[in-house]
Amino acid sequence: MTNTATAGPDAVSSTALKPVPPASRINTTRVAGLITQLLVELGEDPAREGLAGTPQRVADWWNTFLSPDGAATATCFTESHVSGQLVVVGGMSVWSLCEHHMLPMNLQVAAGYVPVGEVVGLSKFGRIAQRHAGRLQVQERFTRQVADEIAGVIGSDDVAVAVCGTHLCMSMRGVRMESARTTSLHRGGRFGSDAVLSQQFVTFAAAQWNAA
Repeated sequence: MTNTATAGPDAVSSTALKPVPPASRINTTRVAGLITQLLVELGEDPAREGLAGTPQRVADWWNTFLSPDGAATATCFTESHVSGQLVVVGGMSVWSLCEHHMLPMNLQVAAGYVPVGEVVGLSKFGRIAQRHAGRLQVQERFTRQVADEIAGVIGSDDVAVAVCGTHLCMSMRGVRMESARTTSLHRGGRFGSDAVLSQQFVTFAAAQWNAA
């Protein structure tokens, strides 16, 4: 026998709870309406001067922040004489949202790879980091997603990604540790088997964070 629950007049239908495909933009009108409801539940007056345009501003921000999925494309340049070098791109700072509390987290990203015959346009690394940050995330998954996409671009697993994150879910709530930092590290291919190469990358990544 199947149990059936009867929804009240204010209940949200199961159809409305189905996730929107990642490539779709959000319905800003609907989101603005939900933000208006939230303000009411928080005891605010959405019609007062300071809040009059807030629901639409919040909806527009979500629409801008949430990035659609897409395959990486990159400009590569033939540079045969650089094969075997360690290239580290650091100083990449992106904002994301913790999926557990929907609070911001700032992620400082450093990515390294070993070129084989050609180098990748440097801006691609920042674009990859921004795309995976523009969604509800956890730092550990973000680190692996960035590494996997870079590996796909260069056609090699010789990729390392280090991320140092500041999470407002730790600073503003719970333990309220304002100085807490979380570090995650992915070492693929040679970075996992070559201790010297791995240490060089970690040293360069740490230097980037210390300089920030």
